[in-house]
Amino acid sequence: MSNAPATAKQIILKTPPEIEIMQRANQIVAGALNMLREKAIVGISTSQLDVWAEEYARQHDAVPAFKGYHGFPGSLCVSLNEQVVHGIPSPKVFLAEGDIVSIDFGVCYKGFYGDAAATFAIGKIDTKKADLLKVTRESLYKGIAQARVGNRIDDIAVAVQTHVEQHGYSVVKQFVGHGIGTSLHEGPEVPNYSSDNKSTPRIMAGMVLAIEPMVNLGTYEVKVLKDGWTVVTRDKSPSAHFEHSVAVTESGPLILSDGIR
Repeated sequence: MSNAPATAKQIILKTPPEIEIMQRANQIVAGALNMLREKAIVGISTSQLDVWAEEYARQHDAVPAFKGYHGFPGSLCVSLNEQVVHGIPSPKVFLAEGDIVSIDFGVCYKGFYGDAAATFAIGKIDTKKADLLKVTRESLYKGIAQARVGNRIDDIAVAVQTHVEQHGYSVVKQFVGHGIGTSLHEGPEVPNYSSDNKSTPRIMAGMVLAIEPMVNLGTYEVKVLKDGWTVVTRDKSPSAHFEHSVAVTESGPLILSDGIR
C-alpha cells in the first residue's frame, strides 16, 4: 500500500532473524497474488477477489494488513484501468475483457508486515496497456538494483524515473514507497522520482523498503475520489503499479516477496 508523502517517519533497521520473519510474511503475500492472478478472470467481482485474499492470509496464519487501516474497508486494494492505487473492492464492480487490474496486498505475520503488488491483464489487452505493464515492472527492478549499501534513496528514484520517462510514461509523485517492518509504513519514504534535494537518506544494511512504481500512460497528475481512497489519473489514462518488499543486505538487495508471476 503506497504512502502519501508526509512527516518523516523513523528508519528502523532489522536484524537477520527479523528479516527471515518478514520474508515469510512476504511469501504469503506473493502466494496470495499468484492465486489471485489465476482467479482474476472476466466476470469476477473485485469483492470476490478480496474474500479470497483474506481467506488465503488466514489459512497461512497471517492477518490482512490493510483491512481497517485508517478505516480502509477491504483486505485488498483493487485498482482498475485509470485507477492508480487504493481502489476499494466492490460487489458491483466486475472484471471485463481488456481491463488491467492492480492488486495490492499486505499481511501481518508474527508482528511483521509484508506488502507487494502487481498489475494483471484481464483477457487480451491492447498493446499500449501491455507495454505500460512491461515498462512499469521493469522500472521496479531498476529501482531494486539500486537498493545497495552506500547508495541513497534518490538512486532508487532516479533509476525508476529514468526508465519510465525513456519510454514516454510518467511516474506518480503524490504517492510513494516506504520502509516497512513492525509498522506497515515506516521511514524512509521511497519516491519514484528524483527530488531536488539529493541528500536523501543513505541506504543501510537492515533497511526493508517497499519499492512501488506507480506509472501512468499519460500525465503524472492524479486525484482522490470522493470515497477518500481511490486514486485515479486526472486525464483518465491507464495506470500500472508493481511493488516488492526488499531487504538491504551487505551482499545486495534481497526481494522478500520474490516469486510473483
